[in-house]
Order: sequence, then structure tokens, then C-alpha cells
Amino acid sequence: MNEAWAVQKINELRNGIISELLVKKEDFLLFRSVLIQQPDFKQFRGIAQRGGHVLYHYMDTPRS
Repeated sequence: MNEAWAVQKINELRNGIISELLVKKEDFLLFRSVLIQQPDFKQFRGIAQRGGHVLYHYMDTPRS
């Protein structure tokens, strides 16, 4: 994974092209560093999975 791939997947998730995104444990730190720079960061919800993976969804309303 690289930053360009992370940005592409974030945009696909945001635009509804994909409904969820599984980020592997080894890619998490890079993905998160790109994600927290997004203006709508609080609308992304990450759910921890077994093995250290994270499943992301995009929500219509920001989390608190």
C-alpha cells in the first residue's frame, strides 16, 4: 500500500463506490496517517477485526 492507493480507496468509500474497506494490520499506520488528514475524518468509522485488521465504513453523520 502507498499513499496514492490509500487516497483512492478513501475517495471510493466516501463516494459510495465501495461500501466497506478492510485495511490489513501491516497497512494500518500508513492508511490512518492519510485518513486523519481528510476534512471529513470523523465520518469514517473503523471497526477492529481479528488479527489487527480494521474494517472501515463511511457514515452520513460524523461521529462525536
